[in-house]
Amino acid sequence: MSAQTIALAQINPLLGDLTGNAQLILKAAQEASTKGAKLLVTPELSLTGYPPEDLLLRPAFIEAAAHELESLSKSLAQFPDLSVIVGHPKQTENGLQNYASVLRNGKVIAGYAKQELPNHEVFDEVRYFVPGNEACVFECNGISYGVILCEDAWHAGPAKQAHAAGAQILLVPNASPYHLQKEALRIDVLRSHIAQTKMPLVYVNAVGGQDELVFDGGSFALNSKGEVAMAMPQFESSLGLVNVNAAAELESGSITPTQSVEAQAYQALVLGVRDYVNKNRFPGVIIGLSGGVDSALVLAIAVDALGADKVRTVMMPSRYTADISWIDAREMAQNLGVQYDEIPISGPVDALESSLAEQFKGLPVDATEENIQARVRGTLLMALSNKTGRLVLTTGNKSEMAVGYCTLYGDMAGGFAVIKDIAKTLVYRLCAYRNSIAPIIPERILTRAPSAELRPDQKDQDSLPSYEVLDGIVERYMEQNQSISQIIAAGYDVESVEKVTRLIKLNEYKRRQAPPGVRVTTRAFGRDWRYPITSQFRA
Repeated sequence: MSAQTIALAQINPLLGDLTGNAQLILKAAQEASTKGAKLLVTPELSLTGYPPEDLLLRPAFIEAAAHELESLSKSLAQFPDLSVIVGHPKQTENGLQNYASVLRNGKVIAGYAKQELPNHEVFDEVRYFVPGNEACVFECNGISYGVILCEDAWHAGPAKQAHAAGAQILLVPNASPYHLQKEALRIDVLRSHIAQTKMPLVYVNAVGGQDELVFDGGSFALNSKGEVAMAMPQFESSLGLVNVNAAAELESGSITPTQSVEAQAYQALVLGVRDYVNKNRFPGVIIGLSGGVDSALVLAIAVDALGADKVRTVMMPSRYTADISWIDAREMAQNLGVQYDEIPISGPVDALESSLAEQFKGLPVDATEENIQARVRGTLLMALSNKTGRLVLTTGNKSEMAVGYCTLYGDMAGGFAVIKDIAKTLVYRLCAYRNSIAPIIPERILTRAPSAELRPDQKDQDSLPSYEVLDGIVERYMEQNQSISQIIAAGYDVESVEKVTRLIKLNEYKRRQAPPGVRVTTRAFGRDWRYPITSQFRA
């Protein structure tokens, strides 16, 4: 048994780009070999990207993955002293399995089929895979390594099975999506396994945006005492190294400090936007800039993700737009150096209202007229998108999406909803975080009362509880699954709880038509919120 180095490939696969992903793995292998590593661990389903969803139901996809794995194995033979763990789907006699193959010198020397298939939150693996039931232990330079995959690490059985089969160090390839403070949760769970088996553990996670999901990387290694021996940065691709001594213990290495919740959430949004736009090959984005806090945050994120040259802003004032909104929108655009245009909507709105005058005769002015303004703006943005190919980023937050304080085909019109999982109170915190780096968001945007500016002297709180109250109720009801009675017992007034939960239920039909957006909480409207539109239950 001799000391050796393990390399952790924190890569950003592009789902379905089998050849491109194989090249990422090959490039990581080149770097790992140059740095003297004997073992390279890549993320779960690193060859295909995660989650492939219903691509896994297409035989051509499975066949292409198998062909690419064979080709990759041959290419890796140029590093004969390096063992490489690659994740991929594998068709077996038992069915399709979420698999990890250990490649060495052009051959598959060992393999592992994931045993614990997640079927909760954003995961749907039971739909596609059948579970494995056997341990995978292989030898590398005199040390025995066990392999388990992602969800397996959240259950005691697979780690114990690998230990019983002779593993001295546990390797855990992952495609673990991010949510707020998840990095601490992962470490706590894995420490509990180490306490039982005394096996050091190497955790390798994917990084990158995939539709609504963001994978944060944050790969790490824990020694046999459960102490962090090394930790990699979040939200960026990199190759990490951890040394193993002759006693099969992990030695202390580089540890990236943990970031604040605000810093993590902001970087998750930046990465989610960057990868959604670039992986889908949009030439840039368009944002309707209102002079309000939500569009200010989306603009800051977009520029940090893509660069100012790929971001275009459009201010669309109406008869109700306050002068300070014009001033703040112009200042914000100037601070970030983005293209800024102004297109007044008074003409189109007047024309529509004139066309509808006979139909609306004798009826009171209400939200209908407000929504006409929002829909004119949506139409203008989508026209610019069609003409330029740029993607419209919507600016609605989670608080608004929860209670339907948004307009179908109006401010909901667009291709990607950047902050749809960011509560209004968190919006302000993220703006303050971004301004702590450089003061780009005008202070007045952060201090003035929020308003849709669709009628005279309008304020959000004319229609909604305070955002502190609203966000608290939404978090408890939607994210924590608390009942109405539990939320009231926690100190929220009955009227607010009844109103908010009623609005959440009533506006499900709107959310079904909303664009995808970055998930950063434990439960977002989208992949892990599947409530019926037609339902009479509310409690």
